[in-house]
This record gives sequence, structure tokens and C-alpha cells, in this order.
Amino acid sequence: MRKVALVGIGVTPLRPTTPELSYKELIFDAAVKAYDDASVDPRRDIESFVCSSEDFLEGTSIFDEYVPDQLGAVQKPVCTISADGMYSLATAYMQILTGLFDVVAVEAHSKASDIFDISPVYDLALDPVYNRPLGVNIDFVAGLEMNAYLHSSGATLSHCKSVVDKNHKNALSNDLAMKSATATDLADASKPLSEPLSTTDAAPLADGAAVVVLAAEDSAKELRGDPVWIKGTGWCSDSPTLETREWDKAAYAELAAKQAYRQAKIADPGRSIQFAEVDDTYSYKELQHVDALGLVDGRAHESLEQGLFDLGNKFPVNPSGGSIGMGHTLEMSGLLRVAEVVRQLRGEADGHQVPEAHTGVAQAWRGLPTASGAVVVLSNR
Repeated sequence: MRKVALVGIGVTPLRPTTPELSYKELIFDAAVKAYDDASVDPRRDIESFVCSSEDFLEGTSIFDEYVPDQLGAVQKPVCTISADGMYSLATAYMQILTGLFDVVAVEAHSKASDIFDISPVYDLALDPVYNRPLGVNIDFVAGLEMNAYLHSSGATLSHCKSVVDKNHKNALSNDLAMKSATATDLADASKPLSEPLSTTDAAPLADGAAVVVLAAEDSAKELRGDPVWIKGTGWCSDSPTLETREWDKAAYAELAAKQAYRQAKIADPGRSIQFAEVDDTYSYKELQHVDALGLVDGRAHESLEQGLFDLGNKFPVNPSGGSIGMGHTLEMSGLLRVAEVVRQLRGEADGHQVPEAHTGVAQAWRGLPTASGAVVVLSNR
């Protein structure tokens, strides 16, 4: 099997709204940064492009028709994945493994501020026969799931608050984070969404774009002296219906992680991996995902309580600030988690750097009502 590395990353600083920029300008900015980082010319060196976008979020059908120009992908193969950016990364990885391409670029973005009300978009993903007629929304479903997880795991609302505080604190040192308010400000303005879920528990939406460049081994070594290697990938979709899934655990993350660990030849992730960037669309999901990935002994909330997930401690979780601290970027979220792991493994994470880290894991979830997620293991060795 060919070895594949990440040789370039480009991420725009996240912001709550970008009225002066189009999504094309955001993507162009991220692409220029990624190509400069990888020392490539997209018109000459990149052979294929994979993009993440969902037509419902974009407001445009067949959205892949609108991405080649700003990526330098005119008259090149362009493939759109209607899923989180980590799925697009896995697709690009497999394209290189086939031997068809040596260098592939992956793009994902969020222009959430252009969406007047995102709730009806999420609601369209609910089962049209059994769920939608009930008039429930995604926040209501999240509240039910949060209750189920807390009851099953023994975690409490206090643990969820600790996740929020930790991630906002970490984001203060991240130059890409939105940092629209402090955790204290948000707590003072917190409102109930669906018991026990509050607005503080939900990651705020943000605008931004991310582009990463993947290369096969020979090309990767030519392009830069410190490539970050993809050791393993995995993805999984649990039951498509609310009625037939396990509400107290993230089975999709657990199965995706097993696939990624098997490829990476990791038997004990808690010992082989030094830090994690996991989905925290809601505060309780960070704990649920850490449990699913098998990263700690015992339950995640117990390690959180001991401070083990804090930056500078034994096993930092979301040292970047995660989506809660940085901002939730819709289909870009997973690709952003990957970019943050790459920054760590290169020693470029500045104020939120994890010292002496050589292997990290990134995990993504597409959000309710889906039960779809992906995992990538990355290493600088």
C-alpha cells in the first residue's frame, strides 16, 4: 500500500459573519495558503480535487460546478462529497492509493452566516413519515440524546460545563479561533434549548474555509521535509433512524475508530496517541466521542474531572478549542480538526502546542439527525 502524507494546509481565520467576502473568496484565500505551504502550483502539480458541500446548505444545486475557478481546478477532475470534510479527505487518500494520482487537494468551507435559519435545513434530514410530523427539531433530539448519555455514563451537567470552559480557554491561544465571547459571557447569556441542553452547550456557527494537499510518498518527500503521514482512516454510518440507534453512545465513532486503528496498527490508542481533536458540536459529544474512541481508561468525564484533557496535561483533548471554542463550520468541521492535528505535529500550534506530540487522532461527526462519522490517525513519524 502506498504511503500518503499531508504536505499543505490552508485555513482562514474563523468569524461569525463575513458580509464583505463570498464563499469563493474564502476558498481562494485558503487555497493560496495551502498551495504556498505545499510549494505546489495547482495548475501544474495537483491532479485531482475533492470538495465537501451540501446543496441544502449552499442554496445551489450541483455545487461542484462552482468550485473549480477559485481552486485552480479548471479542466481537472473535481469530485464533490456531500458529507463532512473528513470524508473528502478519505476520498482523496483512496484516490492516491489507487495510483491514479500523486497529489490531490481537498476543500471544505462554511458560509453559515448566509443561511437565514439553519433549523429547517436540519429538520429536512428527519424521517418524513415518523419524525417530521411530530414537529420536533434537532435541538429537541440533542436534548434527548444528552439525557441518555448523561444517565448511562454517570457524567453530569457540571462535566459538560467543564468541557465548555476548557475549550473556550484553549481557543484564546488559537489564532484561527473565532473568540466571539468568553465562556463567562456565554454562561451569563445562556438560554435553555431542550432540557438539559442550553445555548452554552452548542458550538456557535462560524464562516471559514480550509484546503489541504495530500501527496504520495515520493512526492511528499520532495515537497517538504516534515510531511505528516496518514496512518489510518475509518468512517461509519450507524442506523439512519432515531428509533433504531443506541442513544447513549456514538457507535459510528467507535466503529470508524476501530477501522482507523486497524490500518494504523494501533492496539492501545491511549498509549500510542498523545492528543485528540474530536467533534464537540455539543459539549456532551466531546465526552461521548472520547469514550467511543477508547482514548482513556475508564469514562471520559472521569479523566476530564482529573484535568487530564487540559492543555499541558497527560492527554489534551481539543487543544485548539474545538468547535465550541473556535466556531462550528458545518461541513468544514472535520477538515479543520485534521488541520489542527497537522499544526500540532509540525510544532506550529503556538500558544496551544502539545509538547513532543508525534501521533494525534482527529474525529468528525456530521451532526444530528445523522449517525455518521469519520476518524483519521496522523503522525509525523
